[in-house]
Amino acid sequence: MKILEKTSKSVEDAIEEALQELGADRSMVRIEVLDEGSKGLLGFLGARTARVRVTYLQQPLEEGRAFLQKLLDAAGLKSEISATMQDENAVLEIFGDDVAALIGRRGQTLDSLQYLVNIVANRNAEEKQRLIVDVEGYRKRREESLRRLALRMADKVSKDKKKMILEPMTPQERRIIHTTLQNVSNVSTYSEGEDPYRRVIISPENRD
Repeated sequence: MKILEKTSKSVEDAIEEALQELGADRSMVRIEVLDEGSKGLLGFLGARTARVRVTYLQQPLEEGRAFLQKLLDAAGLKSEISATMQDENAVLEIFGDDVAALIGRRGQTLDSLQYLVNIVANRNAEEKQRLIVDVEGYRKRREESLRRLALRMADKVSKDKKKMILEPMTPQERRIIHTTLQNVSNVSTYSEGEDPYRRVIISPENRD
């Protein structure tokens, strides 16, 4: 965490000098006015300069991106990381040779990597920010695949009148199944078991 104390003829001037040195804007810092200063008698007798303390706040997106890049470099993976905002989430997407190995079985390695990045990125942040780590669009493809699976299994349950137990999924993946089928008639969904073996059950809806 960077902290600067600056003095100048006015509080605003001192703040601006600190912001320029930090390369930041006001949304990225905490400002404390230590002395508002005084022009003194007749403009010079007893005059004091203004003094401020400006603290650069940790930016989770920057911290997460830097940490992730260090991990990739240490693993010897030639890669690039793009940072974008999607809704209220920041997405760090990895591109490069051999980065598919970071996904793991059903995204388990990627989920673990995302968990670690979020811990490091937010450890000193005053305002937490959720970071999503992705590899070349994997999460979007996985979401589309799960939605197709949900609709296909729901159709089978509706026809056969027998419940269907899906494979164990992460909380995020189970949420996709539940959301996809929440307005589908003739079926209902619920989850059973304990993580990491918790599963979604698609059941025929009871009709009186």
